[in-house]
Amino acid sequence: MKGPLEVVGLGLAIVDVVLRVDRMPEWDDPRGLLDFALADGGPAGTACFVASTFGLRTGFVDTVGDDELGEHRRRSLERGGVDTSRLVPREGPEDHVVVVYVDASTGERVFSFRQGFLSRPLAAAELDREYIESARILHLDGSQAEAALAAARWVKRVGGTVVLDAAATSRKVLEPARALVAETDVLICGSGFAPMLTGEDDIREAGRAALDLGPRVVVQTEGAAGSYTAARQTGAGDAEFHTPAFEVDVVDTTGAGDTFHGAYLVGLARGWSLERCASFSSAVAALHCTVLGNRRGIPSMDEVEALMAAKPAAPRRTAEPVEPGVGNPRQKPAAPAAASP
Repeated sequence: MKGPLEVVGLGLAIVDVVLRVDRMPEWDDPRGLLDFALADGGPAGTACFVASTFGLRTGFVDTVGDDELGEHRRRSLERGGVDTSRLVPREGPEDHVVVVYVDASTGERVFSFRQGFLSRPLAAAELDREYIESARILHLDGSQAEAALAAARWVKRVGGTVVLDAAATSRKVLEPARALVAETDVLICGSGFAPMLTGEDDIREAGRAALDLGPRVVVQTEGAAGSYTAARQTGAGDAEFHTPAFEVDVVDTTGAGDTFHGAYLVGLARGWSLERCASFSSAVAALHCTVLGNRRGIPSMDEVEALMAAKPAAPRRTAEPVEPGVGNPRQKPAAPAAASP
């Protein structure tokens, strides 16, 4: 890898065993498996993989087991051009393993986590501070809480940008996550996170209120309803806009949000407008949903530009309310459907 890092991710990279089924298996009727893929996922890991695929110099920090699956995780990141030199080894088998059941008719999913998942998180003392501070952008996914908060504070002190992927939730946002939001520059959150963070039910009000807690940009992803951005820009005043989703034939929505975040990192690193960042990310995530397997559906730049030209999702700067998405924004309706993280 030549030149300084543009992005360092700190969080989770996961081995995903993806099973596409027409019904969930039962002991007396195990049939129903239509397709499967040994994929690779994880919020921050996939985002870094996507960013590297589009040409950014990226590194990734996580723990890694000392067995074959641990080596598989390392190699899968390296195949995408991600630097794995700061993965922290753990004795014993790899525990970042998830089985994903994908409903063939809707693209929605059920997850089954390996016992011990994330039971041995990173400690701040295990991080290479100089390595993390060397990047222009630090991308976090809310896991590895102690290490993530320390890294965010380091990067803020040296003038870097902290991006946080905050997963969808219908529960109160607890203090560890609130502390991380306070150190965040760009908050990209799933459905429900900003309302639960701020106490504001209206999506526009929630975005504005979240800006008061630390971030300068808040992007709320709302599934088929697209995404909603609120921002405070130096010398340009506040900005608010809605970016509609692109319509594609959905096969698998696993990792759509993670892919959106990776594409957004590309836009940030290249200095694009917030409108282009959101539209580009929506197009990348939509095309990703047309292929089974988390990192298998990452499109080329030509494919993304073709979708954006053929089916523009022009940001809408209006005062109209944005309709909420259906359920978890990482889940999509049946194909053909509007796909967005």
